[in-house]
Amino acid sequence: MNILKVNGLKKKFGKKEVLKGVTLEINEGDILAFIGPNGAGKTTTIKCILGLQKMDEGEVLINGFDIKHDFVKAIERVGAIVEAPDVYLYLTGYENLKMQASYYKNIKEEDITRVIELVGLEKRIHDKVSKYSLGMRQRLGIAAALINNPRLLILDEPTNGLDPEGIKNLRELLHKLANTGIGVLISSHNLSELESFCNKVCIISKGEVISLKTINEIKEIDGAKYIIKVNKTKGIGKLLNTTDKIVDDNHIAVIKDEEEVASFIKELVLKNIKIYEVKKEEYTLEEAFINVAGGKKID
Repeated sequence: MNILKVNGLKKKFGKKEVLKGVTLEINEGDILAFIGPNGAGKTTTIKCILGLQKMDEGEVLINGFDIKHDFVKAIERVGAIVEAPDVYLYLTGYENLKMQASYYKNIKEEDITRVIELVGLEKRIHDKVSKYSLGMRQRLGIAAALINNPRLLILDEPTNGLDPEGIKNLRELLHKLANTGIGVLISSHNLSELESFCNKVCIISKGEVISLKTINEIKEIDGAKYIIKVNKTKGIGKLLNTTDKIVDDNHIAVIKDEEEVASFIKELVLKNIKIYEVKKEEYTLEEAFINVAGGKKID
């Protein structure tokens, strides 16, 4: 079932067109990676979805409700963290959640207990947040975003500052939420982390969506990745495209289809370079993004 549907979203600041018809959707259980370089329009899109910024044109439907005409119904089953969790350091984790619960109708004690257990903060929930690690504060922020039992969760840069253990915990939590049918939109610059989080990828550049595919589909775009083991890489640079690279003194990584890689190997042989091994590998999300975005990296 469709949880979020964005159609033709446009936004200008003065004469600058920041969003140029953004269209995307999230279904139950989807974890959508929303990626693009700085200034691509990610945060503006998120703010328009949440009604924090007025759109100039377009349509946003959340759980079937249009935010322009049924804002309260559309937003009442949404949880979000935009840029950083909004928590009070001088209060305990529990006191923060009680305060968050007071903003909604009919939130019961068992609802607070449910989100505490969901994010794994049972043992520390009565400690002051000032004593929490960054990862624990992030989990508390997500608990607050989940307290109204949302069907859509939006996270903007949720991995900032997290250590590997914190990232692992967040990944496990998001997968647990997706398994319950919650749809998740997650924006981050760290593509290596997002790769293990998400099942879909939306790439935005200069205010336009340039790709919206499953993570498996996007890794198969325009050729495969091959690792070629050679006796030397000196002098090979001139043969490489922008998406290819020299890994070390004996390995190169190229992104080509079967015919292209065959021709490339022939060129290497003609230059008296010995080929020891050719291994086909899956793209990383970062490599797939660079390929789709025409060689551009995320800053």
